[in-house]
Amino acid sequence: MKYSLNWDLDSIFPGGIHGKALTNKIDTIQHSIQVFRDTIHDYDWQDDAPEYTNFIALVEFIQKIKAALVQAGMYVNGKYSDNIHDDEIPPLMDKIQALDMQASQAEQLLQKKLVALDDDTFAKLIALPDLQTIAFSLKESRDFGKHLLSDEQEALISKMQLDGLSGWSSHYNTLVASVKVPFHDKDGNPITLSAGQADNEILGNDDPNYRRDLMPAWEKAWGEKQNLFADTLNHLSGSRLTDYQVHHIDDVLTYPLALNRMSKQTLDTMWQVVDENKSLMIKYLQRKAKLMGKDTIGWQDVEAPLHLSNTKRDKITYDQSAEFIMQQFKKFSPKMAQLAKRAFENRWIEAENRPGKEPGGYMQDLPETGEARIFLTFTGSPNDAATIAHELGHAFHSSVMTDLPYFRQDYAMNVAETASTLGELIVADANVKEATSDEEKISLLNDKMDNPIAMFLNIHARYLFETRYYEKRKNGTLTARQINELMLQAQKDAFDNSLDIYSPHFWASKMHFYFDDVPFYNFPYTFGYLFSLGIYAQAQKTDNFEDKYIALLRDTANMSTEDLAKKHLNVDLTQPDFWEAGVKLIKKDIDEFMRLTEKYV
Repeated sequence: MKYSLNWDLDSIFPGGIHGKALTNKIDTIQHSIQVFRDTIHDYDWQDDAPEYTNFIALVEFIQKIKAALVQAGMYVNGKYSDNIHDDEIPPLMDKIQALDMQASQAEQLLQKKLVALDDDTFAKLIALPDLQTIAFSLKESRDFGKHLLSDEQEALISKMQLDGLSGWSSHYNTLVASVKVPFHDKDGNPITLSAGQADNEILGNDDPNYRRDLMPAWEKAWGEKQNLFADTLNHLSGSRLTDYQVHHIDDVLTYPLALNRMSKQTLDTMWQVVDENKSLMIKYLQRKAKLMGKDTIGWQDVEAPLHLSNTKRDKITYDQSAEFIMQQFKKFSPKMAQLAKRAFENRWIEAENRPGKEPGGYMQDLPETGEARIFLTFTGSPNDAATIAHELGHAFHSSVMTDLPYFRQDYAMNVAETASTLGELIVADANVKEATSDEEKISLLNDKMDNPIAMFLNIHARYLFETRYYEKRKNGTLTARQINELMLQAQKDAFDNSLDIYSPHFWASKMHFYFDDVPFYNFPYTFGYLFSLGIYAQAQKTDNFEDKYIALLRDTANMSTEDLAKKHLNVDLTQPDFWEAGVKLIKKDIDEFMRLTEKYV
């Protein structure tokens, strides 16, 4: 094997979780936060005017603290993802989380200093050469600061959140580690699957009977602990709603939209286009059911592989996936290919398929060293190559921003999903184009359709569930049965009652509902997917698009989403035209799928 299936974490902090490198880093962060707090507390604008040299130094200082926290946090979280049964890691995760909370409190003091300035003075401040690059970040910080309570109240809220919102989020990880799914292998031998392994089998196992039989076992495993997960979700969401209440935020979407730097009008327009074009996806799923010899498709089949004429694709190796990704990236952007090569050769990726790993996948940048690390589980399916490409898209996004101040690297989730989805799209599109037979092309088109199906139907179900859940949670806690019913109804609404099997415990299994730092971890995916389609379409007809693409990525933390689209794509996100252009590309794939499969039904 040319490329390792295991990532290199120890080069980040040699010596492991108890080594001097990590211990000293944590001590330095803790000391730096205290120094910053003391300095900003005593800071006086008048003493610093008109050059504001001390303020500029403070802004640089807090950015270094935040970057150091991300660096340390990635390492500790990565160690946990590697082995969720290592009970020495959660206390360290709690420690990093506590430091992050302290840093946020310290940053709030800076925000309040900005709020205290009159508009004219603030305008002069951000016009200073040393601050012009992060002017947007400072404006945003000042706007957030206007909603803050007193220092004492904010400090108390933050401290309580460690055992509230953040505490329950961490508790979710503990619960997931305990979920086991008793089942059997393909030969009927008894096995016990972890939560992550069971997810992978439901999504990717070639045998429809195996997936069908696994589904109730999977639901039972989560159902046996549903009351524990319901407690966790109730208390986590209750903590969040209490925080909103004391900050006079009535709409649960206000903060998520602000974090994503987008308007409610843009969000509503996007979902409107999704609703109006949902029938395209349903038509595709109905055809897929027939190709499987079924009248109706089930939840476990929605993203399943599809093989015709009893032909099955050979498993692909990790090395083959790596080479294919780099080859396809190079056609779109040589710099993306270079980044991917660096990631594979320098062991930035953890891909081994083994028990004890955390479910799912992610990319985390390392701002202090200009690197990244990627976590996933590689099983040998073509979808795995697309997943790696997805995470490498994230890594490329971060890589083109390493020379910018940290505030300028803090892009929102919706535009983050743009770069990742584009990377995935490049590989999926290449897979289809290189098919050597109709059967292979149908199978690969099915793989490619996983994304639009997820973004239009699955993610929409998550969005409907979460909005409805939070509205009901305002009136008190919900039972596991009530949450199951909300999840089931959301899936039926999103999929237009087209499935014969649903997943009422999906809310318990999906970690996105339990994140403490990013509320409503759903709609940004659909945004990113459709936004990336628009970028991909422009790339096909534009010379030297790589430079234009990188310019867009470098601006992702420097303006609102609407302004970003207007500046770099000349489109209005509050109007349906842009979103509908992306739907046309999806329709093209569905039309080809329907044409190719006509003779098989």
